[in-house]
Order: sequence, then C-alpha cells, then structure tokens
Amino acid sequence: MSYKVADIDKYYRKNVYHRFADGPKCSISMTYKVDISNVILKCKSKGEKVNIALLYLISKTVNSRDDYKMYYDFKKNELRCYDVFNPTHYVFDSKTETCVMVHSPYSPDYHSFYKRVADDIEMAKKPGYVEDSKEYPDYFDASALPWVSYESFDLELPDGYLYFNPIINWGRFYEDNGKTMLPITIRMNHAIADGYLLSKFFLTLESFIKDF
Repeated sequence: MSYKVADIDKYYRKNVYHRFADGPKCSISMTYKVDISNVILKCKSKGEKVNIALLYLISKTVNSRDDYKMYYDFKKNELRCYDVFNPTHYVFDSKTETCVMVHSPYSPDYHSFYKRVADDIEMAKKPGYVEDSKEYPDYFDASALPWVSYESFDLELPDGYLYFNPIINWGRFYEDNGKTMLPITIRMNHAIADGYLLSKFFLTLESFIKDF
C-alpha cells in the first residue's frame, strides 16, 4: 500500500484542483461504448469468464496513469497517489438479490489476476462468507450490471465529499453490425479529472482490448 503525497503547489492540475476542491464540489462521469469482440473471442477459445477479463483490462487501465490512482485523506488533508489501485468488485446472489463485496489485488500478469479473482468469487459464493467491509484507500469500485445495456449511467456522491477513487460500471454487451459492444461508465471527482482524462481512460482501455 505504498504511495507518494502530492505537493499541491507543484501539482500540474493545481488551479483546477483548487477550483473544485475548495469551491463547488462536483463529479464528472462519461459513458462510452467499447468494442469487446476481441475479448469475447479470446475468452470463448480458452473457456474463460468475460467479466473477469474485463475486470483485468479495466484494472490495467486504472493503473496505467497516476491521475486514476488519486486518494484524498481528509483527516490529514493529504492528496495521495498510490503505486497500485486494486479492484473492489461484487458477486450477485440471485436468491437474496443482493451483492457481496469482494476485494481482489491487482496483478499486471493476466493469468495470476484471473486465478485470484476466480478464487475470490467462488469463496464469496459459499454459505457463511463474511464480507470484508473495511475501507481500503487503494481500491476502486468496479461493478457489472449484466441485466441491461444502457445509454448513460449516473452515480452521485454527497456534496462536499472529496472522493477521488474511480467508480466504474458496465452493462450488458450487445451485437451491433457484427461487433460486440459494451457500455462502460467511469465516474471521478472533477478536482482531479476532466473530460480529457475520462476520454483518455477509454482510449487506453480500447488499446488494451485490441492487444488482449
């Protein structure tokens, strides 16, 4: 859980940071439809779960740039950039119609990551599983909504709450002109992100999907 503390006076987004951290608090979100045809084909050929592959690619994208790994410690008034951000994901129980929260460490090695996440999911499905509800500053939320596709998705946090960790959701994929498309949404705090950084997230994700 190593990190470096940002010097606000030297922070390249200093002016924007002060505008939205000290002034009106607001979030910024974007929904984009990504072509995941390559992921579908690779997973089918190997008998792997598409959602775990997507979680890996999303986690890899989050860890590709410091801007996506920022955390604000309000107790110390400290802006941090973590070396690694790990995914908090959710396992749905169709009987109770509720989700169980699971924390899985990120690994840049796909096979190691896949095995760990698959094991964590199976563990979360077992009766008597106790959810770890502790707060982890170096984790981001990643949640699938496999029941419907969507055009947009909005998630609001209380005004005045400087929560910088990305929150990422994706819906049900669908076929369009021979391609398999997936709606993905990222929400970030406007103090540390803007339209460019959200757009860059999707462009980077697309490049990782292409090379998957």
